[in-house]
Amino acid sequence: MKVLCVFGKYQYGDPSRGIGTEYAAFVPALKRLGHEVVHFESWDRRCYSSYAELNRVFLEIVERELPDVLLAVQLNYEIWMETLQLGQALGDVATICWMTDDSWKYREVSRFIGNAYHAVTTTYPEVVSKYYRDGIPNVLLTQWAANSETLQEPLAAIHCHYPVSFVGTAHGNRKRRIEELRAHGIEVSCFGYGWPAGPVSAEDIPHIMRKSIISLNFANSRSQNQIKARTFEVPGAGGFLLTEYAPELEKFYTAGKEIDVFYGMEELIDKIKHYLIHPEERDSRARAGFERTSREHTYEIRMKEVLDFALCSRDKWLKIHGKQSELSFDQAVQKHRINVLFKLLRKMLVFPCVLIWGNVRGRRAARRLIFEFSWRFFGQKTFTASGWPGRMFPEQ
Repeated sequence: MKVLCVFGKYQYGDPSRGIGTEYAAFVPALKRLGHEVVHFESWDRRCYSSYAELNRVFLEIVERELPDVLLAVQLNYEIWMETLQLGQALGDVATICWMTDDSWKYREVSRFIGNAYHAVTTTYPEVVSKYYRDGIPNVLLTQWAANSETLQEPLAAIHCHYPVSFVGTAHGNRKRRIEELRAHGIEVSCFGYGWPAGPVSAEDIPHIMRKSIISLNFANSRSQNQIKARTFEVPGAGGFLLTEYAPELEKFYTAGKEIDVFYGMEELIDKIKHYLIHPEERDSRARAGFERTSREHTYEIRMKEVLDFALCSRDKWLKIHGKQSELSFDQAVQKHRINVLFKLLRKMLVFPCVLIWGNVRGRRAARRLIFEFSWRFFGQKTFTASGWPGRMFPEQ
């Protein structure tokens, strides 16, 4: 099959942050399954002069390639709902969106764009009922996984280079936690955006995890703790995972046998010290975690299920709705144009934000304020060509 992947190559569309999780995971897995993969860059706004151009190029690629499946990961409102509808009417493409961060993003994004796709996925069991409640029945509960290209046999602790490492962005309270560990005599080698060492390449990350006696994972997010890709990547790379607990984690690994978990800083400190002086226990868990990951948690397994679900959901969708498109792309572009009132409103909002936070952060803050207002008061319209955030901030 031909699969059109619609998401960014880099984290949040920013090359300075390194290759994105979705690109590094989904594209190789789909190719290993024997599919032809076409990638469309939808996150890096520098590639396009406006959202109208982004959507026009996207539609042209769908028309030219006529993919069997369109697998998207939307950040926010970059792909218009009208454009998706037009793309679905061009051929037999089955569209599915891999939703991220649904513990908080469902309220702001997923529930509004879910019905624009034939199917959606979520990695949060507690959110499935919300999809059904909001009239989005074609939802697949899935999870992140490990890249089979980076599966490696574990190294014994005695052969590891880093006693303790952490790979991930320095956001939230992570810097404070690392400093607290250091205050207790535990040095942690940190890699990623916001740390002094900076981001590392996608190719280097598995090697760092494999060469670490302990690989830390913090599961903190804007709401409850989350299971992320790192949960599977560490044991898959042959590392030993010591992770903050997240709901449903026990469905994928057995704590104290295949990985280990902590619930607070005191327990984390105790367990780090324990495994550093009991390397045989660390080695046993690293081996068991690697074997389970290789057996159950690779992206080939996940992607096969996602594609099958997308094709089945498309067939169900067409029986109910048929192929339909309410307007042309040119009509959508007309709705996207900004008038004098919008320009004035933008200036009135951007000016104080820039004074407070500076030019770059101030403009981002202004855009965020408009987005927060829009999804609360206009809901689904936010993700259409006429949505306020995309019209007022076409360059961001």
